[in-house]
Amino acid sequence: MLQGFTPLLYHLYEKKLLSEVKKDRLPYHVGLILDGNRRYAREKKLENLSEGYKKGADKLDEVLCWCEELNIKMLTIWVLSTENLFRETEQLTQLLQVIENKILSIAQSPWTHRKQVRVRAVGKMELLPESTRQAIAYAEEVTRNYRSFFLNIAVGYGGRQEIVDAIKKLLKAHLVQDESLETIINSLTPDEISKYLYTYDLPDPDLIIRTSGEIRLSGFLLWQSAYSEFYFCDVNWPAFRKIDFLRAIRSYQQRQRRFGI
Repeated sequence: MLQGFTPLLYHLYEKKLLSEVKKDRLPYHVGLILDGNRRYAREKKLENLSEGYKKGADKLDEVLCWCEELNIKMLTIWVLSTENLFRETEQLTQLLQVIENKILSIAQSPWTHRKQVRVRAVGKMELLPESTRQAIAYAEEVTRNYRSFFLNIAVGYGGRQEIVDAIKKLLKAHLVQDESLETIINSLTPDEISKYLYTYDLPDPDLIIRTSGEIRLSGFLLWQSAYSEFYFCDVNWPAFRKIDFLRAIRSYQQRQRRFGI
């Protein structure tokens, strides 16, 4: 709750923000770095860190509804980095279980099918346990024909690794055609490399939001975020409020996007 705000004032402030935001241009694609689950669990003195992950997973349901209300069509969330895979075994197991449960919950939710939400994972899938890959495959299959809203889940994802993998795929594709090294070098362009990214067929994010007060991308969509707008929010992810989301959108609207021109 905002300091000094009563529930009524909070509601009125949120309503005012929503009204203002709806009058201006809205991002098509929003990226979200969901940071601060463990800090939230410690601050709230929850029984264990996994409770923080669960609170964070629940928060996603609210954010999806906020996106629908604003007619934002694409959301990419970062739930697990390649570095996270090196956490201690018990903590990683708990996190992966929460991720699997959430992916399955989304895939089985009547809301998902009523709103025609397409779910897709981006990342280095081979690094993930079989149970996680199965949950992803199920969610992707049951939503593959939907086109009203797109939820991309970055899991086992690292921006540097994505670029390395893209270069490897590009080189293999050219070598199969028996091209010389000089020919390959001369063909290299940003557009050519983009074809081999995990997100090759997705538009770049217009706005990237990170929670928990950290002011860095930590490798999230490094290639794709060249011209994205950024918004860093102090609250931990499970405590992320609608007004925080609306403030991020308002900040985006107040900027003049030049795309390097």
